[in-house]
Amino acid sequence: MEQWSDARTPTQYKLFKSNGRHVRDLELNADYASRYCAPDVPKRDFFEFTTDGVTLNGFMLCPTDFDASKRYPVIMVQYSGPGSQQVTDRWGIDWIHYAATQGYVVACVDGRGTGGRDRAFKTMVYRNLGHYETLDQLAAARHLAQQSWVDPDRIGIWGWSYGGYETLMAMSHPDSHYAAGVAIAPVTSWRYYDSTYTERFMDYPQSNAEGYDNSAPINHVDGLKGRLLLMFGSADDNVRTINSLQYIAQLHLRDVMFDMMVYTGMNHSINGCGVRLPLYRRVMEHFDTHLKHP
Repeated sequence: MEQWSDARTPTQYKLFKSNGRHVRDLELNADYASRYCAPDVPKRDFFEFTTDGVTLNGFMLCPTDFDASKRYPVIMVQYSGPGSQQVTDRWGIDWIHYAATQGYVVACVDGRGTGGRDRAFKTMVYRNLGHYETLDQLAAARHLAQQSWVDPDRIGIWGWSYGGYETLMAMSHPDSHYAAGVAIAPVTSWRYYDSTYTERFMDYPQSNAEGYDNSAPINHVDGLKGRLLLMFGSADDNVRTINSLQYIAQLHLRDVMFDMMVYTGMNHSINGCGVRLPLYRRVMEHFDTHLKHP
């Protein structure tokens, strides 16, 4: 069986004999394509740029009525975790497509440490999580800000789990100019995360104390810029709630204003009980408030 898709073609399933002869189509998702490949659905376009001598890959979604003479707000979405890869030429529909229909340019860039590249690119972040990922997200924001159709004062960033962690790191960097960000279920110190994952990329805390300190968003709260929306489930089974609670304590100590949504009894995925729609509605309200009407 052959299975394939690309950024503009839903998954195709076809049956072949061992000699390569096509037997029949199993599922071409024609009905699905008629709805989600329509002209009024934003399309994914790929781009690349170079920073620190490294070429990074990205994609963007623009409103279908895009006008290059206008200036648009931008939502940067990312995960950024070691070995992950979001910039791929394969089919997918998500909330970011809806965001593009609401007048946003949505962009995603895989920074150093992510997968699909060579070993040096992936392992550069060893013992130093959050450093190169942040430099690359900031470089992506600068690249976007240089486009004539982007409003450089209305760029936001979003992420969940490791992406939430990177959102906090990027918003707290001295060179950050994000107007707003949404961090969902973020790690705020690798000392609070499970050792199986953490020590694979950070070594032991006893032998890399400086790395653990530098990579912890709770140690960079003083630098937080832009309006933050912090979201998490009270029963998170992966990134324990101590991560968000400790970060909130640091925000309070420094009199930093922020917004927060807690999902009672929800785990790391914050799913079920009809909660996903209001979750993304709250995300969009945050960006509408601070990017569309700063």
